[in-house]
Amino acid sequence: MFIRRLLDSENIQVYITGSSSKLLSTEIATGLRGRSLTTEIFPFSFQEYVRYHNLFTDTPESFGSKTAAILRNAVKQYFETGGFPEIQSMDSNTKTEVLQSYIDAVLLKDVIERHQVGNIPAIKYLVRTLMQSSGRKFSVNRFYNTLKSMSIKCTKNNLYNYLDHLTDAFVFYRVPIHTRSEKARMINPVKIYTIDTGLKNAMTFQNSADLEPTLENLVFMHLRRQKLQVEYVTTKDGFETDFLAKNPLTGEIKLIQVCWQMADKKTFDREYRGLLHAMKELAVSSGTIVTWDDEARLDNDINVIPIWKWLLTA
Repeated sequence: MFIRRLLDSENIQVYITGSSSKLLSTEIATGLRGRSLTTEIFPFSFQEYVRYHNLFTDTPESFGSKTAAILRNAVKQYFETGGFPEIQSMDSNTKTEVLQSYIDAVLLKDVIERHQVGNIPAIKYLVRTLMQSSGRKFSVNRFYNTLKSMSIKCTKNNLYNYLDHLTDAFVFYRVPIHTRSEKARMINPVKIYTIDTGLKNAMTFQNSADLEPTLENLVFMHLRRQKLQVEYVTTKDGFETDFLAKNPLTGEIKLIQVCWQMADKKTFDREYRGLLHAMKELAVSSGTIVTWDDEARLDNDINVIPIWKWLLTA
C-alpha cells in the first residue's frame, strides 16, 4: 500500500527485490493493480559464472584448445555446484549445507507457512521426488499411488496444490507436452526441472544415470533465462524431442535434443531419430543436439554442440 501511494503521488520508479513469500509476483500484482512489472532473477548463468570467476570478461570470439580446456573445466564445476552467488567461494561441504538450507527455508516460509500446509511428510517426500525427477517426466497420479503404498495419506488435489506452491516459489518448473489439445496437455505428464543443478545435486545422491537428466536441466534453464516458451515433443510415431522452444515475440521455433555423448551409439541414434521426426512433423528446417563434449555437423541440418559452447553462443 505504501509503494502504491508513492507511485500515485510521486514521479519515481521503485525497485523491490527479495525472495520471501510476501514478494511473490501474485501478491505484488494484486497490491499494485497493473502498476508493476515483474522480473524473474535467476542464479548465475554459465556466462555470468565464467565472468564472476574471472575466466573471461567477454564471450570468447573463438574456441581454441586453451579456451576450450578452460571452459570444459568451468562447465564441470558449474554443472556440480550451480550458480547461486553465495556458495561460489565456499568449500564443498559448506556449499552442500547452504544449498540444503535454501530448500528448508523455501519449504518452511514460502510454502508450509504461507499456504498453511499441514501434511508435512507428504510435501517433504514430494520435494525429494521432484529433485530426483529433474529432467524426467513426473505424474501426480503415479506419485499418489507411491504415497498410498507407503501408508502416507494425502489427496490428489492436495498434491496438485503442493506442486503449484513449489512452482510458485520458483523451486521447480513444469514443462508440458506440445499439443493444441488442452485435454491431451492435462492427461500427459509434465517434465520437471529444478531452478539450479547445484541445488539438485545437494539434495540427491548422484550416479551415472543422472548425468543426462542434469545436463538437460542446464539446457532448460538456459532457455528459461531467454524467456522462451518451452514444451517437449512426442510425435505421432512415439518419438520424443526434449525441447521445443518458441520465441513469443518472433514466433521462431527451435528444436533441441540432449544427449550425454555420441559414443553411446544406441542412445545417440534414438535421440537423432527423435529430433529428425519432430523436425519433419513440425516443419522445422534445423535442429540441435546438445552434448557434454561432442561436436559435429550431421545430415538434415542437425548441429551437435558441446554444452560449454552452447551455453555461451545459443
